[in-house]
This record gives sequence, structure tokens and C-alpha cells, in this order.
Amino acid sequence: MPVSIQNPVSERKWGFDPPPSGTKSSLRHHKMKYCSFCAQTVSRKTLDGDTHQRWVCDGCGHIHYQNPLIVVGCVPEKDGKILLCKRAIEPRYGYWTVPAGFMELGESQAQGAARETLEEACAEVQIGHMFASVDVVDAGQVHLFFTAKLLGDFAPGDESLEVEMFSEDEIPWDDIAFHSGRYALKKYFEDEGENNGVHIHELRRAKS
Repeated sequence: MPVSIQNPVSERKWGFDPPPSGTKSSLRHHKMKYCSFCAQTVSRKTLDGDTHQRWVCDGCGHIHYQNPLIVVGCVPEKDGKILLCKRAIEPRYGYWTVPAGFMELGESQAQGAARETLEEACAEVQIGHMFASVDVVDAGQVHLFFTAKLLGDFAPGDESLEVEMFSEDEIPWDDIAFHSGRYALKKYFEDEGENNGVHIHELRRAKS
């Protein structure tokens, strides 16, 4: 069935650790000093016909576009329980999360979600449908979540302290690592196994 978009909402919270107090939208672009092509210095410029500032090489003129990064994850399920990983790395060391991470070049969103599950939980999954998309605007990220069926055994990967199965009433909600993951889990359980389209959510830094 085609995926529909529904329930656009906005929550003014960080989905990640915020920058120091007083920092203005520093996460909207990554700081650059030198061109990766010719090693000359770069400057922020708004070019003719463009609407955004870009890093432009002062030597060769190459334009370094910076765009949002895609994070993909899934909610592996088996016998009515879902798999969560306790993070062994920062940020949010020691907190629980669904298997997720940055997409790699050469893979699809679903392949990336399956790979992250294998890396973090040593588990193979059958990826289902996408059910949640979270724009983490100030981090420059888009988080995409899939349903999944757990196909076999699991164990902690290098990035996980523990890996466990939880029923809905066992979820450690106060210890979920990221707002995006908490939102995805809530929508997953609300859907009750049905494909209700893609739930859209937006996370922004609160205005001071």
C-alpha cells in the first residue's frame, strides 16, 4: 500500500544534547576552514541565484554544499516484544535506544536500518514498512524508522552494553536515549501492528 503522511506535529525540545548556553544555530552548518579539493581557505558566501550561504573555496571556487544527514533505524519485534539496545557510546551512554544510525553510501534506507541492527545487536531482521519520520532540525538530521521482524538470536554489539526484549509495559521510558526514538516507540505501539502511514514529527531547539 502507498505510504501516506499524517499527524504533522512540532515539539520544541532537543532530540540530542544541546550546544552551550548562548549558542545560536551553530548546528545549522558545519564549520570549515579549508577546501577538501585544493586545501585553500573557504569563506561563507551567498552566490547569485542561491538563497543560502555556502562554504566557497577562495582558491578554486568549489562550492561545499552541506545538507541534512539521514539516520535510519527499526523496531525489531518477536512474540509481542521489541528489541532495545543500551548504548555503550556517547552521546547518551547507558541509555536505551532502538537500533539506528547514519546511512552509508551505496545502501537503501531499509538496508541501512538492517545493517545498524546487525552492528548494534548482532541480530538479523526482516524490514517492514516505514512508520515514522522525525526532523531534528537544529542537528541537521532526518530520522527514519521502520517496523521489523527479529529473525533469530541477538547479543550486544560493539556499540551496546546490553540488548534486551521488552513488552510495551516494560519499556524504560525515562531512560530512552533520544526524543526521536521515544516518539517512534510511542507511534509504533499506537499503530498496533497496522500500517497507518508515516507519522511526521519535528524537533527544534527551544527559543530562549
